[in-house]
Amino acid sequence: MVESHIWHNEKLGLKVVEALKKNNFSAEYAKTKEDARQRLLELIPAGASVGLGGSVTVRQLNIIVELNKRGNQLFDHTEPNMSLEVKTKMRRKQLTSDIFLSSTNAVTLDGKLVNEDGTGNRVAAMIYGPQKVVIVVGINKIVKNVDSALDRLEMYTTPMNNYRLRYPNPCAKTGFCIDCDSESRICNVITIMRKKPSQTDITVIIIGEVLGL
Repeated sequence: MVESHIWHNEKLGLKVVEALKKNNFSAEYAKTKEDARQRLLELIPAGASVGLGGSVTVRQLNIIVELNKRGNQLFDHTEPNMSLEVKTKMRRKQLTSDIFLSSTNAVTLDGKLVNEDGTGNRVAAMIYGPQKVVIVVGINKIVKNVDSALDRLEMYTTPMNNYRLRYPNPCAKTGFCIDCDSESRICNVITIMRKKPSQTDITVIIIGEVLGL
């Protein structure tokens, strides 16, 4: 990464960290995904159960391998060949895990977290239930404001995730959201966390690299 990119990422990242703190979140900046992975290992106790929100960012950090090595109990509904019944049980266990680990679809310069979900399990766990929530965010997910965040969901996040998951939704063909009526749509729920939910311990780690979708 060239020096100007490193400089710009850090400026943006620290600006958002400051804004998140003003909104009562715990927040910090990690220059690299390696730094972020090490910080996660510090934040997640060795004996803690960990709910995983199906995040591409989390998987790119290779933290799941490390947590498995340590013996953390993982609740992951994205494992291959898992039945719908087992997936549902995993999603419910995520809601009461010791740690819920996920990303966010967008974070604004003034420290708001914007997310969309198909079933609602991920955003539900981010808001209330687990003892602690840790949200890891690539620098590419920083947007100017909520309107920009919603534009990002429609023009990038939704079609990219539909394509990745091979869902038969229109945006996987068009490349942008058309607010379809498909039963398998993944944008049924949109949440905006303007401030930290009052009874949830949330730490947000802004990472100075492009990660996730």
